[in-house]
Amino acid sequence: MKGKIKLPCGVILKNAIGKSPMSDSLGDGKGNPTKEQIRLYERWAEGGTSLSIIGEVQLDYSYPERPGNLVLNDASDIKLFKELTSKALINGSHLWAQIGHAGALSHLPISKPKGPSLLDIEGLKCEGMSLNEVKNLPSRYAKAASKAKELGFSGVQIHAGHGFLLSQFLSPLFNKRDDEYGGNIKSRCKIILQIINSVRIEVGDTFPISIRINSSDNIEGGLTQKDSLKAIGFLDKTSLDLIDISGGTYFPGAKASSDSLINGPYFLEFAKKARKITSIPLMISGGFKKKDEVQSAISSGVVDMVSIGRGMIIDTNLANTWINNSGSDPIFPKFEVVVPGGITAWYTMRLTAIANDDEDNFNLDLINALESYEKRDNEKCFIWKKCTDGTSSLG
Repeated sequence: MKGKIKLPCGVILKNAIGKSPMSDSLGDGKGNPTKEQIRLYERWAEGGTSLSIIGEVQLDYSYPERPGNLVLNDASDIKLFKELTSKALINGSHLWAQIGHAGALSHLPISKPKGPSLLDIEGLKCEGMSLNEVKNLPSRYAKAASKAKELGFSGVQIHAGHGFLLSQFLSPLFNKRDDEYGGNIKSRCKIILQIINSVRIEVGDTFPISIRINSSDNIEGGLTQKDSLKAIGFLDKTSLDLIDISGGTYFPGAKASSDSLINGPYFLEFAKKARKITSIPLMISGGFKKKDEVQSAISSGVVDMVSIGRGMIIDTNLANTWINNSGSDPIFPKFEVVVPGGITAWYTMRLTAIANDDEDNFNLDLINALESYEKRDNEKCFIWKKCTDGTSSLG
């Protein structure tokens, strides 16, 4: 885990432990960072992680995942973003923006969802994108990546996982198109390849570009491992610097990867297959709870990096702890009564406590965590709407 990793673009990551992209919901509701979010990423950099990825950074205000997302556009608060990136880039750490578009899963209170195809099923309704709208996506992603670079991020990740827009293009459950962007996996992957090419042209040869892609959608009729491996074969011919393998989708009825019966890392076996297909560095996340699991995955040569999500919420110093053999594995909470959405809310609210350097006093149960999480998001929805209806300054 101590070894440095050189990416194809020439950038060097100081070790093999990264912080997974997560939706921390700490944006100010206008798409800008808050002091709390800035402190949160500073703490992970202090903790020794080589790379932190901010999840769900939006192209614009139109199709957000949540109202606490960051937004990269001309209204971005340059001072706040540069404070975020400067604080998170200490100690040789990197900070990448995971740029995306929630598509059919856009947050209903503040958007009108639109995905690859028209859908009208229980729990999911959206309009379908026109061909012109699809063809405009590469330039939109390129513009967002350019803004990320301007604001001080040291790289970007293109989000094509977990059921959001580009994942929707890959998935037969979402993508029913009968034009050049629908049909077989090569056609379903086409827009992603075009986006990668446009982003590379915009940011240049020495700026890292990653992608997060599902190993599968983990639901019948969704993206299969077979098609995902074919997609990775196409990605191998691009200028990507890192492929981040994850899995699962928010399509109604899909099981979360964390519901898997696998004891240990979720996607390691898939990564072994992907390793035979691509020479691009691989990173996986999901299910890593022990140092020995991380060490084994990296030393095997199957993956180049491992990214940690919930473990980094339990211990922001986890990278230093594992690399320096200075402590034990994180101890994860066990919840006697689980409520839908409660565990995600609990970890998200713990992030808030960390951002306030107050995690030692964090004692919410799942129900109270969920109530606090939803209350905060509802308040930010009002702010977000003002940003999009022109009734308030974006500054």
